[in-house]
Amino acid sequence: METGRNLEKTIALLSRDSDPSAALDFVSGMDRDYYSVYTPREIRTHFKMSLDLNADRPVRLKITPREKDRFIIVIVAFDYFSEFSILCGLLASFDLDIQNGNSHTFSDRRPGPQPSVFPRGRWPRKIRRAMPSRKKIVDVFDVRARPGVPFTEPKRLEFENELGRLIRLLGEGKSEAVREHLNRRLVERMEKRKGPFAGLLYPVGVQFDNRTDPQWTVMDVHSKDTPAFLYALSNALALRDIYIHKVRIQSVHTEARDRFYISNRQGRKIEGEQEQKALRIALVLIKQFTHFLPWAPDPAKAIRYFDQLLDKVMEKKTAAPFIKLFKEKEGLDLLAHLLGASDFLWEDFLRMQFESLMPVLEGFKKRPVRPGKPALARELAAQVARSDTLEDRKRILNEYKDREMFSIDMSHLIDPKVALTDFSSALTDLAEVVVEQAARIGRDDLLSKYGRPRLENGRVCPFAVCGLGKFGGREMGYASDIELLFVYGGPGRTDGPESVENSLYFERLCQEILRLIEARQEGIFHIDLRLRPDGTKGPLAVSLDRFRSYYDAVGEAASFERQALTKLRFIAGDPALGRAVEAHRDRFVYGSEPWDRASALHLRRRQIEERAKPGGVNVKYSPGGIIDIEYAAQYLQIQHGHDHPELRTPNTLEALDRLRHRQFLSHEDRDRLRDAYLFLRRLIDGLRMVRGNAEDLILPEESSDEFQFLARRLGYHEADWKKGARQLAKDVHRHMVNVQRFFSRRFSLPSTESPPLE
Repeated sequence: METGRNLEKTIALLSRDSDPSAALDFVSGMDRDYYSVYTPREIRTHFKMSLDLNADRPVRLKITPREKDRFIIVIVAFDYFSEFSILCGLLASFDLDIQNGNSHTFSDRRPGPQPSVFPRGRWPRKIRRAMPSRKKIVDVFDVRARPGVPFTEPKRLEFENELGRLIRLLGEGKSEAVREHLNRRLVERMEKRKGPFAGLLYPVGVQFDNRTDPQWTVMDVHSKDTPAFLYALSNALALRDIYIHKVRIQSVHTEARDRFYISNRQGRKIEGEQEQKALRIALVLIKQFTHFLPWAPDPAKAIRYFDQLLDKVMEKKTAAPFIKLFKEKEGLDLLAHLLGASDFLWEDFLRMQFESLMPVLEGFKKRPVRPGKPALARELAAQVARSDTLEDRKRILNEYKDREMFSIDMSHLIDPKVALTDFSSALTDLAEVVVEQAARIGRDDLLSKYGRPRLENGRVCPFAVCGLGKFGGREMGYASDIELLFVYGGPGRTDGPESVENSLYFERLCQEILRLIEARQEGIFHIDLRLRPDGTKGPLAVSLDRFRSYYDAVGEAASFERQALTKLRFIAGDPALGRAVEAHRDRFVYGSEPWDRASALHLRRRQIEERAKPGGVNVKYSPGGIIDIEYAAQYLQIQHGHDHPELRTPNTLEALDRLRHRQFLSHEDRDRLRDAYLFLRRLIDGLRMVRGNAEDLILPEESSDEFQFLARRLGYHEADWKKGARQLAKDVHRHMVNVQRFFSRRFSLPSTESPPLE
């Protein structure tokens, strides 16, 4: 241990060609360990590097080659929270394995007795006058370049530039953006290695000691030295708001033995038994989870939400089942897929429906993606029957909806065997069951007050619910809304204590259905009634006679409403009334009245002008978007459905197959349209899942991070993420160009309507 007199000699050495006050500033910042580790010459090097630090250059770097593939990397920088984890992550992303090293941070100092490099813990008077105003770090890493990945001069320059950029971002307070960038870079690097990375569930030993150091908690960590081990560990500390003051890094063969001197953000030790236990669990789990990030579409999103999930788990008295799940390879794999998929998925299901998450995760592998409508209906009805109040029934209805929808979404995300058509059918089955149960709950609630609605002849007035759009076509996707049409039998009155006209009764019933089915966010299970007769100006439910008069060759319906009815399908309620509605639909849509080609194409041109922004690609509305496939099928159905009743299907893929069978489509055109439809549906689901918005379907720029994550979400898992993004862009171009060419050729849409694809 050096004495104060020896340190004064060190100060004199540092001051030979520098300002003595700067030497005092540097020396007063370090504890006695620093001086026992480095020689005076090394200390002088660190000091000289620190003199060059300023606002524009917050970090200095020195790289010294040793034997083959070994380097000493010295980093002196201003001190920022989470900086050590950033340095470890950057080293790992450049394929540099840390063998040994030390990290030192200027201590928070005040005049008076405290731990220091001087005897009896008191600063000399002249050093007290030179207390530094800006904390700094001195980190020295002994690293080894991974075999086959030499740390060449160009690589070193790239490392220096990237280091400077990240430290400047830390200085601007953008630590989360820096961590996200590093997570993505590191995972991409690991994937390029093509070696085992995910699933390295080695045990981690964590011990806390509050006696060795009077100022900081000493945390000793022993584990298998796996790729990016130090980054995973230090990043976990940063996520838990733990400040790292000093680190001693040591690798012995294949084992990591590291010592951290830590505190919380307020500078206090980690002393409570529960606090230490929670930190130990979090460190181990976050470290393990880091090794599963290659499976996440967005690694930064996955690790952030995993940390938040741990917070919620720690709050629960029954955390054991979650901890068990988090310690299993299968559980961490599952969570990496889910948590890295979507902000929307986290916000809507994992946070708001946390209590029901565990049963869904546990039963994921056991439950088929599509249990079938009868099974769902029985299950939901049994749960609702156990409740005595309307609000309880509403709660049970929506909790069931959310659990099942999450399970369906999870299967679609994780299980490659789940086809898009299975996903759509499962969502549609669930929507039908929920709508049917909501109608039943609403009817039962109105019974005591209004009684039953009756026709003028005294019979019970029937009620039917019909689906339109994606719901009617059994083509629901992620964030699809539910387009409905409510029809009742006709005029009359209810027979209860408060007798009202049937029109008022069914208006109240529809209002109750809308109130019972909650949409967590815009799009997901949002009820849309805009396609009813008279639109938003009309009543929520219409009589059968009004339905027939509105949808008539001489009625008020516009030509686009005739086209919209190709998707109509009876869903729930009275089957006879449902059949009557569908029969009139057939007479109106597929009657002898010619198709209004001019109006249909005018509508399509307006959509392109109003919804497809110049220079961007809207995968729904731009020329070649999915709406061109849907409209093409509907146009041909209206043209030929009168003579060929088998064409009258609300499902687009079925319509394409039947049009091919009747030779209204060539085999090649059907195949191209079908392939493009399935591709664009997956693309739309991917966009909606990450954005949580059913309407925002503009493709991000190909060079953007968002586009790369979209590619990964859709299964383009290339080692080079940019390559995966380029392939996705090519596929988008190919499918949309094929659709655009078909649509223009078949329906003579002017060539000036070309999208930014060709």
